[in-house]
Amino acid sequence: MNKLISVNQSPSSIDAALLISRVAVATLMLTHGIPKLVMLLSGEPVQFPAVLGLSAESSLALAVFSEVICSLLILVGLGTRLATLPLIATMLVAVFYVHGADPFAKQELGLLYLLPYVVLLLAGSGKYSLDYLLQQKSGQLATRQLAVAE
Repeated sequence: MNKLISVNQSPSSIDAALLISRVAVATLMLTHGIPKLVMLLSGEPVQFPAVLGLSAESSLALAVFSEVICSLLILVGLGTRLATLPLIATMLVAVFYVHGADPFAKQELGLLYLLPYVVLLLAGSGKYSLDYLLQQKSGQLATRQLAVAE
């Protein structure tokens, strides 16, 4: 019971929470991005909002990049902080530009996606990620190089 109301968090529970958040938000966003990828590759005329002075095709290509490629990077935890930036931009455009004049119910989904991306931008991918493995490897390599140099 004390653990449930404690404000102290162990590093392993934070890493587990980041893993769950990464996998969940990436998987959910892929359900939006994959149909856009199919639309982009179909060869049919693109039915997508042209935003910020871009053509509909360019807007769709940028949305596919963020929603598919960046989501896959977040899923495996590779370049997580960097991968959140296009997704944050995409959600901001969706909420404030595409659905800016719509009722809050239409903006809510974009805001709900925006929140975990901001958390991942601030917190990083955690211990259970490729980012962590690569950082550990480069740290070991730097330690070995330092030992050899001495």
